[in-house]
Amino acid sequence: MFLFSLLLVVYCGTICGNLLIITLVSTSKNLHTPMYFFISELSISDIFVISEVVPNLLYILLNNGGTITFIDCIIQMYFFCASEAFECFLLAVMSYDRYVAICNPLRYSTIMTRGYCIILSITSWLIGFSLILIHILKTAKLHFCGSNIINHLFCDLVPLIDLACSDTSMIHLVVYIMGIPFVIIPIAIIVVSYTYIILAVLRISSTTGRQKAFSTCSSHLIVVSIFYWTIFSIYVIPSKGLTNTSSKILSLLKFLSLLYSVFTPLINPMIYSLRNKDIIKAVQRTFQKHVIW
Repeated sequence: MFLFSLLLVVYCGTICGNLLIITLVSTSKNLHTPMYFFISELSISDIFVISEVVPNLLYILLNNGGTITFIDCIIQMYFFCASEAFECFLLAVMSYDRYVAICNPLRYSTIMTRGYCIILSITSWLIGFSLILIHILKTAKLHFCGSNIINHLFCDLVPLIDLACSDTSMIHLVVYIMGIPFVIIPIAIIVVSYTYIILAVLRISSTTGRQKAFSTCSSHLIVVSIFYWTIFSIYVIPSKGLTNTSSKILSLLKFLSLLYSVFTPLINPMIYSLRNKDIIKAVQRTFQKHVIW
């Protein structure tokens, strides 16, 4: 019941925090910029990620266990992985946005137009959900003849493949190949963008100017670090022979899964709201309007 109550509070806080950011960005005119548009897209993704895991997990905790059909398991894994894939591309797009803002400030408004931002967002959604579908269809065709107990908190890639009786070498190959567009390319874009950003900031003569430039990127860097650290921590663990590993490693795997699927969506809106003066001012104006009304 303690874990149920904790996850329920976290879930409600995550939904409210991300909905607040989405509402502020859509209603506050001073937040109608590309950076805040992408932040609102990140909030939508975080709502999807946590909503695909926590409701079913709350049901399992409340009933001291539970079952899930194979189709529902595949659907849960698809939408969860697709949302995470979209977030990989979105973080890369956000780093490109910061690159243009700092390295090409005079051309920023002409490059990052509203139409271009929408195209980047839609493209990220489409690539994430379409490429993940290839992997999910391959996984769904596996033969499961042994234990049907998933030693995990939800239907995730590693524990599900570990239950398969058929050859999973093709699945692992697909995972490695898909790591190029989902991990290598976004990380490369982020690293290159911030390399140019750092070089541009170092050329600024005033200390105040440097601090102001870095402050616009600090929140994004924190989110990127948390996101990729938790993702790498999960998937660097060997996917084969998971059931034969120690209980400590399995417990660590479950904890890290909670970290990137439940607590990361909670932390993201806090990072962008507490470290962003524009969002804080928008919140204050919103509450002042309601108080005056």
